[in-house]
Amino acid sequence: MTVLMLSILLSFSPVKGDTGLGLIAGSRTGVSFKHFTSVTNAFDAAVAWSFSDDWVSLHSDYLWHSFGDINVEKGRMPWYYGIGAWIAFDDQNSAGIRVPLGLEYLFAGSDIDLFLEAAAGLEVIPDTDFRMDAGFGIRFFF
Repeated sequence: MTVLMLSILLSFSPVKGDTGLGLIAGSRTGVSFKHFTSVTNAFDAAVAWSFSDDWVSLHSDYLWHSFGDINVEKGRMPWYYGIGAWIAFDDQNSAGIRVPLGLEYLFAGSDIDLFLEAAAGLEVIPDTDFRMDAGFGIRFFF
């Protein structure tokens, strides 16, 4: 309910900032952060956790956005790709690299974005293994 009320209040803000904070849900559920360094480039990060499996993970990526490929009537819908790293803390700590690919909807005249992302990853510590993560989320920009 709090998230709904906050999203309604923030949807009336006239200016969109470069830094966003929100929630991500999916194979990793937690808090999502994004900062645009230019019109087409951004850093993102997330802190995610699982109480049932008893782990916490962090990831960060550098992203490139393509704004001209998908046209929508209102707002903007870029797709993006990037390169990053992740680390997970549990009974056997692990780390690796990841390559995210996503789709983002930036509401016109609002501080809200919605995103959907999949990331292929290569675990390099403690063993070599392939992994795939996916999630969706919402962020509020300020």
